[in-house]
Amino acid sequence: MTETARRDAVAEAPKLRADAARNRARLVEAAREVFLAASPDAEVSLEQIAKAAGVGIGTLYRHFPTRLDLLEAVYREEVDGLQKATERLVPGHTPVEALELWLEVFADYAATKKHIFHELIEATGRDSELMTHSRAVLTGAAETMVGRAQEAGQVRSDVSAPDVIRLVGGCTMMPNFDREQQRRILKVVMDGLRTS
Repeated sequence: MTETARRDAVAEAPKLRADAARNRARLVEAAREVFLAASPDAEVSLEQIAKAAGVGIGTLYRHFPTRLDLLEAVYREEVDGLQKATERLVPGHTPVEALELWLEVFADYAATKKHIFHELIEATGRDSELMTHSRAVLTGAAETMVGRAQEAGQVRSDVSAPDVIRLVGGCTMMPNFDREQQRRILKVVMDGLRTS
């Protein structure tokens, strides 16, 4: 099934019952957590994900007939989470606080992406709708967050949103990168970005 056909089938599918929607959400969240916890070279099985979600493998396959379907769902949710974080953080924080909190969300996204990105690229290609959409959402969200902090005079004007994405994303690619270390490195990054 092509990516377009799969997207159309999802769009035409009837709304899920409440329990089925909960199972689907639980599977996506469990997959995300299993990928985050796994070492980079570990092979994560669908059985592991079903077990972590507390459902049977049959339930997983009803929602995600192929491994690629599950990986795409996890990746889309992660990317959409970056946009939602932008919308959630902007109203309640100063621009530099919002940027720092958004970078924590981005670092989690990048860590999850590390485990599934190559598999997705091999299956869909770099110019697929999924990847094109993801790049646009990520770039837009980062430009919003970095731009607001720069306009407020809180972040250096000589860095761009792609610079910040590459810097933080690159840090998450290091082996054995745990969350505590991630938080420390983000503080160092923010110290380097601030104007004072």
